[in-house]
Amino acid sequence: MTTTRAAATAATISTTDVAVGEWRIRTHLAGDPADPAILWLHGSGPGVSALSNWQTLITTMPGYRHIAPDVLGFGNSSHPEDLPLGVAGSASMRAAAMEGLLDALGVTRAHLVGNSMGGMIALLMLKSRPERFDRVILMGSGGAPMTPTPDLIAMITYYNDPGDDSMRDLIGRFVFDTGLFGDELGAIAADRAAVAGRGDVRRSHLRTFSPDGPPLVFAEEELGGIPHEVLLVHGREDRIIPKHASFYLADALPNAQLHVLPHAGHWVQIEQTERFRALAQQFLAGTADGGAA
Repeated sequence: MTTTRAAATAATISTTDVAVGEWRIRTHLAGDPADPAILWLHGSGPGVSALSNWQTLITTMPGYRHIAPDVLGFGNSSHPEDLPLGVAGSASMRAAAMEGLLDALGVTRAHLVGNSMGGMIALLMLKSRPERFDRVILMGSGGAPMTPTPDLIAMITYYNDPGDDSMRDLIGRFVFDTGLFGDELGAIAADRAAVAGRGDVRRSHLRTFSPDGPPLVFAEEELGGIPHEVLLVHGREDRIIPKHASFYLADALPNAQLHVLPHAGHWVQIEQTERFRALAQQFLAGTADGGAA
């Protein structure tokens, strides 16, 4: 296990490579190890990483031990050459890797936060090891029956025409207003395109979204067997996973509440950071009121 340190806005993040069987999981940690743990699972997309999703939140939510990995097959974690084809198989392998990560870190119980595909992985983990998890936050989660939107298809087919311009266009599909990034949008797109240009990242993406493997859709009966308290958060203007996906989950999960945030696309945690953080802190502490949609 090798460790480096990076400065963060409030709390310090330690970055370490954790051995999980034959895999290596790049993991970012913040907070006191004695505090309740939160496992943060990012979504999919070319060039995605844990810190691009979670850095602000894990450094500004005291009282928790934050665990934010680059999920298997993303970022600087291992990219298995035998990653199963399709979303269902690849998500199952990733869920097993995340359970192994908690084992390696000695975490016996944790809260779960999953964004997009990370939400699907979280649901698989809840089905596999329900006793291991406490409260759950799903943000713009996949897993509902839906026809892929043109913007989701653009993300899936990014490698048909990769590069800085395509990445800049893709970021615009993920957010409600690219003005959020100001003059940094071009640099952000270039940095993310550089990561996406790596051969291992490209291979994992293409295997994940291969049409030769099945999609992952959770039946209402499956979701009805998940007893955990769940907070669903969705951007009203989400063009990647439309908000009706979270309505499906809210109807099926027996202890779910749904909050739809205006002026936000697929990256609620970035576009509505303060609102999301307030909701998350109240919910994880057990003080959030009933659902509002």
